[in-house]
Amino acid sequence: MKLAQHLAAAAALILAITACSDPASGPAAPAAGGSPAAWPSPAGRLDGVTLTIWAAQNSNTAPKAVTDAFTQATGAKVEVVTIPDPYEQGVQTKVATGDKPDLAFWQPTASMLTALNARANLQPLDGAPWISSLSPELRDITGLLDKTRYAALVTSPAVEGVYYNKEVLAANGITGTPENFDEMLEVARDLKAKGVTPFFEMAGDKWATQWWVQVQLADAAKEGLWERINTGKETFEDKTILDAIEKYRALIDEGLFNADIKTATFEDQGTALLSGKAAMVIQVNSFFGQLQAKAGTAELDKKIGFFPISPSGNVGTFIPDQSNALVAFRTGDARREAAARQLLAYWMGPGYAGFVADRKTVSLRTDVPTPDGVPRALLDVHASLGQAVGSMQALAVANPDLYLNLADMITGGLTPEQVAAATQKQFAQLATAAGASGF
Repeated sequence: MKLAQHLAAAAALILAITACSDPASGPAAPAAGGSPAAWPSPAGRLDGVTLTIWAAQNSNTAPKAVTDAFTQATGAKVEVVTIPDPYEQGVQTKVATGDKPDLAFWQPTASMLTALNARANLQPLDGAPWISSLSPELRDITGLLDKTRYAALVTSPAVEGVYYNKEVLAANGITGTPENFDEMLEVARDLKAKGVTPFFEMAGDKWATQWWVQVQLADAAKEGLWERINTGKETFEDKTILDAIEKYRALIDEGLFNADIKTATFEDQGTALLSGKAAMVIQVNSFFGQLQAKAGTAELDKKIGFFPISPSGNVGTFIPDQSNALVAFRTGDARREAAARQLLAYWMGPGYAGFVADRKTVSLRTDVPTPDGVPRALLDVHASLGQAVGSMQALAVANPDLYLNLADMITGGLTPEQVAAATQKQFAQLATAAGASGF
């Protein structure tokens, strides 16, 4: 996609946002009936109630075990409707026309809650009965917009970091993992000198290209980068972000990536790392989901490891995605709205142990153990959250198409300076539409 197409996409998103009332001003709308929403008993009877959950193609099977148990306990019916990819755009378009589900999987970041006009369209989830049982570092890591909770975190937030093939590193005499970004590059250059492809990138599918820039910004994010970007005091064209883009370009030019970087896909990336065709991949949790579809836990524990990375050390960058959380919509039907809150209370309450066991995923609750069979790499990803910093998606007031611009850079269409300029222009447009000051 070229620059003109990027700006057209941005304009369409701005229209979708501004079609609603200003999402960045005013308090959350009151609950139905004008009083604070109550949290129903998780297993109370709901005979005759049907709830709809919107899900993406990669999250539509996640609810089955817990919603089946909820149906058995309450008598409610739960229908999961798959919204075709691109999921986020499809949901926003439907909501802008007044089409709403009872619940939906949604990226629980402030910018994406703003994109849904949370104050008008979503039920506040303040006082949720399960919050006190979450691991302390996860309680307020995401799901909040101006101190109001609008999203329920159900699985461990994704982290940008390095998945690596243990056998490839060991075969080349590398016994420990790099302790900072520069050490990782030293390892990569040693591997290249021995004929090994150090890194595998998937510019054919585009969306992961941004992780390489974002992990380089982890230290700056900790020092307030995104607050400065959000208020117009710094831009994507200034030194911090532009330097990260230029370094990414230089590493590609140095030959540290796969030769087919321009056309390689997400599927290719997983195959390459698991087979040992490449040594390392910078990715997020959904990448490991692909590996789990290709190999069992024993093989993954033997071959695949994970370490977080930043310029100064082993610091991860967290980026909650739509598969990590649910939001409940204001539908105007008080009974269904209460039932939606009840499903969340059941999901994160009496149904949670069964949910994490079914999904073989890390438990977020201190009183619910993580089930056996969760691969070591996923446990390491989760463990990195306590020290992780927020990504652009987590901390910026808007999410411009950085990944599309970077993919165009890789395929030859844009220079690093043009990537930065195009991203900043779109960011300013989206930030203005969201009511941010300084633009």
